[in-house]
Amino acid sequence: MSSDGNVSPAEVVLGFLEKAEPWRLRPPQFPSKVGGKPAWLSQKGLPSLPGLECGTCRLPMAFLLQVYAPVSGHDRSFHRTLFLFCCKTPGCYTHNDSRCMKVFRSQLPRRNEFYPYDPPPEDEPLNDTEYNQSVLPVSGVKLCWVCGCPGNKACSRCHTVTYCGKHHQTLHWKHTHKKECGSQEASTVTTSPFLFPEFELVNEPEEEEEEGKEEDTKEAEGEEEGDGALRGGDCPSLADTLAETELEEMAMCETEDNKVLQRFKKKIAPEPHQVVRYSRSGAPLWISSQHIPSDQDIPACTCGAKRTFEFQVMPQLLNSLCVDAEISVPQSTLSPSVDWGTLAIYTCSASCNHDDQYCPEFIWKQDFSTDQHTQIKQS
Repeated sequence: MSSDGNVSPAEVVLGFLEKAEPWRLRPPQFPSKVGGKPAWLSQKGLPSLPGLECGTCRLPMAFLLQVYAPVSGHDRSFHRTLFLFCCKTPGCYTHNDSRCMKVFRSQLPRRNEFYPYDPPPEDEPLNDTEYNQSVLPVSGVKLCWVCGCPGNKACSRCHTVTYCGKHHQTLHWKHTHKKECGSQEASTVTTSPFLFPEFELVNEPEEEEEEGKEEDTKEAEGEEEGDGALRGGDCPSLADTLAETELEEMAMCETEDNKVLQRFKKKIAPEPHQVVRYSRSGAPLWISSQHIPSDQDIPACTCGAKRTFEFQVMPQLLNSLCVDAEISVPQSTLSPSVDWGTLAIYTCSASCNHDDQYCPEFIWKQDFSTDQHTQIKQS
């Protein structure tokens, strides 16, 4: 997430939301951002329309965020951005199921056909008012008015507005295009109700905590001491023993889950508004002891290289997305909504090239239990 990509494996960089001038979120500025339309890095080899569909309902996904994360020392990834998309259908958010989300990687050498060799200027470009979000300037790839993804399907009446498919064409028609079709206004309006609110992602290193002993509560020990009184007298039946063992296992699981959650809350307490944690080749900060991936759960890249952790999206981001549910309320009391505990993104350790195509990477969605959902969202 830094401008030079020099993030050591042990270092964690935190991402925060900040309002920004629109020009700062354009592709030539190599932004990290949340919401709005994707600021595509390479103008060629964009994800296919089927690749941008939800794996559950097959509807087009919405752009969630992108992280500019170049890898220093490798010219092929001098510019490098990760793009995360998610479904906006509430019912697709089933527990610990990531099929409603996808992530793609794009990278370019410093000398490329889309951007100048030198870094972009710090001042607003004079021609920013002419920036066109309906077509990529160099490649000529047309973009969907609704979502900003590739879209060659044009309105049959005005032929000036394009869409990724029938679903978004219908959405735009019902929203405003029925009244605007053929007018000057149709080509100038650039906002869509389908999009998430747009913010810049600004970053700063996480301050290291001082080495110290963590005081862990040991409720299980007390419970074990109490269990000793039950062992006196008659020998318990096999059924009683099995029931007791099951209860002990459940208690241990709940205790471990609570410890993980408390560790999560303690870690984010100094910076409670963080929405992204970036640590390439580091480790995620889990919110639960359950549904943690093993090495076998993380598929290797198609080039054969191992995928390693790169960044995670925090639940705090939901506060700013204007999704359906009030996240301070336990999810079980609500109708389904866009929701997660944390999203861990794993990418090719070699950051390989794929013939200049946007490369799919791997995402792991870990959700809160009902009790955890209440605790973390109210903290």
